[in-house]
Amino acid sequence: MRDFSVFLGFLLALLPFMVESAGPINDDVLGLIVFKADVVDPGSKLGSWNEDDDDPCPWFGILCDPVTKRVTEVSLSGLSLSGKVGRGLLQLQSLRKLSLSSNNFSGTLNPSLTKLPSLQYIDLSNNSLSGSIPDEFFSQCGSLRALSLAGNAFSGVIPASVGSCSTLVSLNLSFNKLSGSLPGGLWSLNELRALDLSSNDLVGEIPKGIDRLFNLRMISLRGNRLSGPLQEDLGRCSLLKSIDFSENSLSGSLPETMRSLSMCSSLILSSNLFSDEIPDWIGELKSLQHLDLSNNGFSGKFPDSIGNLWLLKEANFSGNFFSGSLPQSMSGCRSLSSVDFSRNSITGSLPSWIFQQHLERILVSGNKLSGPLQVPVISYQNLSVLDLSANAFSGWIPAEIGSIQGLQFLNLSHNSLVGSIPRSIGGLKMVEVLDLSANQINGSIPPEIVGAVSLKELWLKSNSLTGGIPSQIGNCSHLTSLILSHNNLTGSIPPTLLNLTDIQTIDLSLNNLSGSLPKQLSDLPHLSAFNISHNLFSGDLPAGNFFNTIPPSSVSGNPGLCGAVVNISCPGVLPKPIVLNPNSSSSNASPDSALSPENLAHKKIILSISALIAIGAAALIALGVITITVLNLRVRSTSASRSAAALTLSDGYYSQSPSTDANSGKLVMFSGEDPDFSSGAHAILNKDCELGRGGFGAVYKTMLRDGRPVAIKKLTVSSLVKSQEDFEREVKKLGKMRHNNLVTLEGYYWTPSLQLLIYDYVSGGSLYKHLHETSPMNPLSWQERFDIILGTARSLAYLHRHNVIHYNLKSSNVLLDGTGEAKVADYGLAKLLPMLDRYVLSSKIQSALGYMAPEFACKTVKITEKCDVFGFGVLVLEIVTGKRPVEYMEDDVVVLCDVVRGALEGGRVEECVDGRLHGKFPPEEAVPVIKLGLICTSQVPSSRPDMSEVVNILELIRCPQETLDSPWRR
Repeated sequence: MRDFSVFLGFLLALLPFMVESAGPINDDVLGLIVFKADVVDPGSKLGSWNEDDDDPCPWFGILCDPVTKRVTEVSLSGLSLSGKVGRGLLQLQSLRKLSLSSNNFSGTLNPSLTKLPSLQYIDLSNNSLSGSIPDEFFSQCGSLRALSLAGNAFSGVIPASVGSCSTLVSLNLSFNKLSGSLPGGLWSLNELRALDLSSNDLVGEIPKGIDRLFNLRMISLRGNRLSGPLQEDLGRCSLLKSIDFSENSLSGSLPETMRSLSMCSSLILSSNLFSDEIPDWIGELKSLQHLDLSNNGFSGKFPDSIGNLWLLKEANFSGNFFSGSLPQSMSGCRSLSSVDFSRNSITGSLPSWIFQQHLERILVSGNKLSGPLQVPVISYQNLSVLDLSANAFSGWIPAEIGSIQGLQFLNLSHNSLVGSIPRSIGGLKMVEVLDLSANQINGSIPPEIVGAVSLKELWLKSNSLTGGIPSQIGNCSHLTSLILSHNNLTGSIPPTLLNLTDIQTIDLSLNNLSGSLPKQLSDLPHLSAFNISHNLFSGDLPAGNFFNTIPPSSVSGNPGLCGAVVNISCPGVLPKPIVLNPNSSSSNASPDSALSPENLAHKKIILSISALIAIGAAALIALGVITITVLNLRVRSTSASRSAAALTLSDGYYSQSPSTDANSGKLVMFSGEDPDFSSGAHAILNKDCELGRGGFGAVYKTMLRDGRPVAIKKLTVSSLVKSQEDFEREVKKLGKMRHNNLVTLEGYYWTPSLQLLIYDYVSGGSLYKHLHETSPMNPLSWQERFDIILGTARSLAYLHRHNVIHYNLKSSNVLLDGTGEAKVADYGLAKLLPMLDRYVLSSKIQSALGYMAPEFACKTVKITEKCDVFGFGVLVLEIVTGKRPVEYMEDDVVVLCDVVRGALEGGRVEECVDGRLHGKFPPEEAVPVIKLGLICTSQVPSSRPDMSEVVNILELIRCPQETLDSPWRR
């Protein structure tokens, strides 16, 4: 194929010298054949392309001018083609439209493509093209009107020459890796109607001059790292219909000139740093249908003018600092279908218009709304999502709520609701998620709940429910999560629970349930979390599948349970001894003869002998078990010692011991140094050398022969560790991580039953100890805390750039060296497990409670770097406040994020900073850092910034006057 391509290229070079009769048609035929030669076509879609044809007009995907027979359009979208976009297309001098989108073309962009004199439309979106966009690609673009390079891997800056492409009407460079600032030349494209630069890595401010795009209808800069205020001239683009600047770091207030955008139907400014109040002129945007101001710093009350937005369909104000009541004027928004006021400081009661607007989605969680719930008796065919959680609603759950036939998501958790669960709840035929947790609900779980036939998640934890688990629950065949913990339930687990073949999570902890556990629980195919701790269950645990790896904490607090997990042996069942009566063979023996003194005495002797036999047998069995156990331990100890002693080294990038036999271990040091331990390998197993224990194993301190201390982590998840090949691949990847704020992984040791990780030893102890266990007279200064926050952020940004997710960020995994520099430890260890099952993971890092992102609880959501961002946000608040992420009171659980948000919204900044600092901190640094921490702990992953953005923001927050005599620097 390559030789054929070269031959065709040679023919193309000769075309100008060929006879004119072969010219026009052969140019297009040969050009397309050369293009085909560079293409891999798995579906044979280009099978009709034959070099022997006189013209290509009948070919698949080709359109020609009916008069000249020259090719005017090449449309080959979505055909799974791959290869290069070759130079053969340059022969198509009459080409007006080129569409190769949604394939897998690779390579770089040919700058000569735009030289084609008639070309007006290029769509190369959703391929695998890479490299930079050549400057001459735009400088010679001729009559080009529409260009889409979206969904590729282009990098570098947007060429300044883009301003030369004056005929462009549509430009889409979204979902690439473009960096740098926005070139001012963009604003020279005064024919432009649509501009999409979303999901790149663009930085800096939006330059002035956008008002020169007087034809602009749509602009999207979503998902970049742009900062600074919105320019006043944006409001002069009077034809704008859609604006999306979300997921950046834009700040300031909304410029008043935006009131002139009377044609704007979509305004999306979510996940930025905008502040101040919503201006009253918002009501002048009469064409507005979609308004999203979520996850910013907006405050104050809602303007009454918002009720003038008669065409408004979706409004999202969540994640701000709005106060006052829900705007009554929104009853005038007759087109409204979705409202989200979540996570603000809104007070008062639910206005009547909420249930009279035929809304599809109502979300007001995380506010200060109060009063009883009043649901009018009307038809709610449209309402599918109702989230009133985390407020102060009181009274009974209204029975009318069961008449909302189309409801799919109902969350009334974390309120002060009382009474029993209404039986009408079974009328919610379409509800998939029902959450009534953390209220004061009493009574029993109504069996009518089985009427909710679509139910997937049932959350009733932290109430005062009594009675048993209704057997009818087994008819909810789609159930994946059953959370009934922290109630007063009694009785046993109903056998019908075994009918829930889709169940993944069962939490019955902190109740008064009793009885034995059905052994068939281990047959549930998708079960991945099962918590029955602190009940009255007895008997042995099920065995097999999930129950082979169940964490002990999930079954603790049940004194009657036995099995290996709880480290209590189950009593053996011995057969009753057979007692033979020598007189029983006489058929004439009378019934009374058996009760004679002689026979009774004889029977006692026989029973005593049989009892002695049983006791002796039991003793022998016990002695045998003990003997075998001791021998096994001795063999294992000898094997481990031999394995440790068998370590030898070789030169190279890393040193390792050759695998001598099945019992020997493999030691790898990434630096090539001699790793011999000065006190012998057994020192790492010495209890006296233990530094601490975490979710993945115990850590020991030992010395190398050169006197250098190292920390050895002995993994206690051996049964879950990958194969040796996969384990070594992951560990070697971690061994390449080198950053000033990371604890360096120096090497590892492998046997099938023992895995050790060798780290640099960090002498200053953990951040947890410095925050929570040091003397109140010697707390960390503000400067030290800020440096720890910044250092941790830099380490996470470094890990994320190398596609490593930490998964287990917490203050005990942030160590301080002798100079106070932060060193992040335990990164990437979850990848050593055979699969990233979030329930297994959460059971291994339960000490990270409070740091774990909410998506860990939803198995359908992908775990990403944004989980680390959430944990980092919690860590920031912990460092600033000096308080633990979660505090357990006698009758309550206090979540740090909620406390800080409430204090900040109430203007009580001093409550958000560790009192041990005695006011020695700069508020101009502390307040932005706290706000950044709250933004990082957003419930929505996409609303959290990337760690690289966090680093930039922290560097901007740090006050420039860092003098040594400042009181907070001491």
